[in-house]
Amino acid sequence: MLTPLASLRTGLELHLTAESRTWLRRALTEAADARPDTAAPGGGAAPDTGAAPGADVPGGGAAPRAGAAPRLPRWELHFVTAGRKCHPAPRTSDTAAAAPDPVDAARVLILHAAAPDTDTLSRLYTRGTADERRAVLLALPHLDPPPATDGALALVEDALRTNDTRLIAAALGPYAAAHLRAHQWRQGVLKCLFTGVPLAVVAGLEHRAAGDDELARMLTDYARERTAAGRTVPEDLGHVLKLARFEEIREEIEERDAP
Repeated sequence: MLTPLASLRTGLELHLTAESRTWLRRALTEAADARPDTAAPGGGAAPDTGAAPGADVPGGGAAPRAGAAPRLPRWELHFVTAGRKCHPAPRTSDTAAAAPDPVDAARVLILHAAAPDTDTLSRLYTRGTADERRAVLLALPHLDPPPATDGALALVEDALRTNDTRLIAAALGPYAAAHLRAHQWRQGVLKCLFTGVPLAVVAGLEHRAAGDDELARMLTDYARERTAAGRTVPEDLGHVLKLARFEEIREEIEERDAP
């Protein structure tokens, strides 16, 4: 049976042009070669720019000399340029709907292959575009070794403070389901309601919401505020409220059915 990432790569390659498949394979190979556990003894090798010191390199003039700021490793360049290199092949509307976003998928696979440390992830997230930040968030549950929990959660919590719905949705994936503290997770659920992100995208929703009295209180207050202001209550709030009130509802049923 294929692992989720193996399935992701297989599905991605099936939907890419031949040129993009070649780029993806090269990018993943170079990312794997750059893993910390494959570094050369005695401190590892300097980032490979593909040029000798002082030589001209495409799009960047001379390669870095001794004492100059190092260039990005090749795998980071692939991560950044994935939006320009990863082109889907023509496909039917049915297959297009089922396929993951190719650029997201490519970036997640690159991060998994490179196994960056937490500081590198934070830098990619902080300096990246919204799409690059989204890819970092999507990759968090797939990284091996996993990033430091506090550092990874700082990225998740930063995304939840934005109003970018794609970042919010990515932040509430499997990593948040497994690691995000209860208060921050509840606030994330409310942020989805505030911004119109469907609660169906929240990973582990049924497990984490079940019997959560505090979440039930927060959802009830939110619904009352919306109603009092003459605004509609999001349709999916009712489903989560039922989950959060599970223990209360179960007790009511047991009392009703008692002899």
